[in-house]
Amino acid sequence: MAEDSRIILNNDDQSLGTIQIAPRVLEIIAGIAASEVDGVSKMYGTFANSVSELLGRSDFRRGVKIANDQDELSIDVDVYVEYGVSVPKVAGLIQERIKQQVALMTSLKVTEVNVHIKGIVAAVEDQAVDPDDIFGEKKDNEEAGDYE
Repeated sequence: MAEDSRIILNNDDQSLGTIQIAPRVLEIIAGIAASEVDGVSKMYGTFANSVSELLGRSDFRRGVKIANDQDELSIDVDVYVEYGVSVPKVAGLIQERIKQQVALMTSLKVTEVNVHIKGIVAAVEDQAVDPDDIFGEKKDNEEAGDYE
């Protein structure tokens, strides 16, 4: 979990005041950036995250941890990837995308993005079940040559 301390953006002109970002905002940015990469199936989360998601509450911080030590920002991301993708390629794209989005949206420099592959998700095949023929008896009869 991220610290409760705010991250202050370095701005040359602070005559109007300072800009502070909560670590959870950076977690959301990183979570959305990682989930948008092709090959990422879903983000890894806790049981509470899964229950919240079932209730319709999206938690974009899911699977993201931020560590801030002075000017060094480190991000850990836990993901599931789709079956058949190149894991090193997807992990590299995740790292690039997170660094890019955090820099673009906050002007902060990310020193490292650690990607943890928690699992592989196989594609779900659609199963067409005819509600009028749940047990497939009509199909079996057609294959046997018995037509009604």
